[in-house]
Amino acid sequence: MSNKMLEKFQQVGNALFIMGLNHSHSGNISFRNGNKIYITRRGSMKGFLKSTDIICIGQGKSTMDNISSTEVNVHKAIFRSVSTSAIVHCHPPIATSLSLIRNEIIPIDVEGRLTLPKIPVLKCRKATASKELEEKLPPLLKKYRSVIIKGHGLFSVGKSLEDAFHYATLTEYIAKILYYTETISRS
Repeated sequence: MSNKMLEKFQQVGNALFIMGLNHSHSGNISFRNGNKIYITRRGSMKGFLKSTDIICIGQGKSTMDNISSTEVNVHKAIFRSVSTSAIVHCHPPIATSLSLIRNEIIPIDVEGRLTLPKIPVLKCRKATASKELEEKLPPLLKKYRSVIIKGHGLFSVGKSLEDAFHYATLTEYIAKILYYTETISRS
């Protein structure tokens, strides 16, 4: 892995942590380069990633899967089905909270409506690292750049790590605008 790629992983991981979209050990990030997938290590601190925290795997089953993110098979399923190079999975508190009471997020702010006009909420019996998630999430990410898993967090895709990061942070921004507007209108 190049130093430039490591820096991109570190920048995105650190920003997700500082922005409060992940706690110290949550979330995962991946990037596909040809047949190789670079993904964060299981249990790594995304805000303080080291070179040993990025695992290189193939699309098939690998012994390295055991140390990769617990969501490694979900990432592989997305890469098999969606024309994307990067995936960000994080646990933004406002978007996750809204997912518990909504089936979709429709932005009310201008930037949100222009960039992510609809963000689906996917309900799964097992909302993390499950076959159900591997089957249901990729078709949604073919159509939408960001999908919230009910009560869990979101997955966003992009042509670069910055691109996927943009959609993840914009999803939380949209959720905040909705939450703040609804809170203010009740007072």
